[in-house]
This record gives sequence, structure tokens and C-alpha cells, in this order.
Amino acid sequence: MGKKIAVLITDEFEDSEFTSPADAYTKAGHEVVTIEMQAGKTVTGKQGDAKITIDKDIDSVSAAEFDALLLPGGHSPDALRGDDRFVNFTKEFVASGKPIFAICHGPQLLISANGVRGRKMTSVKAIAIDLRNAGADFYDKEVVVDDDKLVTSRTPEDLPAFNRESLRILSAS
Repeated sequence: MGKKIAVLITDEFEDSEFTSPADAYTKAGHEVVTIEMQAGKTVTGKQGDAKITIDKDIDSVSAAEFDALLLPGGHSPDALRGDDRFVNFTKEFVASGKPIFAICHGPQLLISANGVRGRKMTSVKAIAIDLRNAGADFYDKEVVVDDDKLVTSRTPEDLPAFNRESLRILSAS
């Protein structure tokens, strides 16, 4: 049975860090639900290659409705973490123990949600120091899996490994 995956996303997301996992999850029979401030709004990736229409607004959803969380990178996570609603949604996911998949700058939302202390993680180099300072065990590897609940990767080049591990965890949970 397919899982329902929440995606916290807004303008300036890294195009392939949304489209590649979303396509892989959909092909595997999972449902991908995009969440932003306003349902029906079109958001654009920072490369301009991807435009997506938002499925749900943050005020109409709760973490309990979803089986997993995807946090694509780009400038989107930094923009969203300035809004307590997105940080609280992420905190709910961290507390639930459900799978979380974060790539590139995606872990910025996890840092703001106090969800990285003691976790094995990776990210784009620019926020590695932020992860370390927030208490994460940082590894500079293409994919890092913590307790089969948290999958992190660094950049679009790591997407094959990121998608493989995310799908493995989705099929096992």
C-alpha cells in the first residue's frame, strides 16, 4: 500500500531535489502532497525548470495525516523556517518518529525544529557547520541514513542514492 508523503516547499526550491524524488515516489505507488502557505499557488524552482502547483496550505494539514516528510533543498527551506507553522509541522514529524527525507539545504528546517541533535546526517557543505553546531553527527557522504528514519544527502548528484534509500525505508515502514 502506498504511503502519503508531505513536501514542505516554496519558491526557489532546487528543481531536481523535488522532481527526482517525487517522480520516484509516485512511480513506486506513493502519493506526494505539496504544502506551502497557499493551496493552488504555483511555485517555481530556482533553476526555472520546475513549476508546481501547491496541493495544500499549511493551515489545513497536520503531520498525523502523512507517512513521511520530504524536505527538498534550494532556498525554500530557509524561507519556510522563518514561519513557525512550517517549523511546528516539522517538529511534529520529528516527534512522531516517521521517516524524514532531507537533501541539500533541507536540513535547515530540521535545525529550526530542534530535530538534529545526536542524529547521523549530511547536507550541502554550506550548512554543515550549522548541523554540527545544532548537535548532529555530520558525515560528508552521498547519503546518510539514521536509524532507518532519517535520510539525508548533499546535492543533486546524490539523488540516485537518496531516492534508493528513501524508497527502501518507505517500502519497509
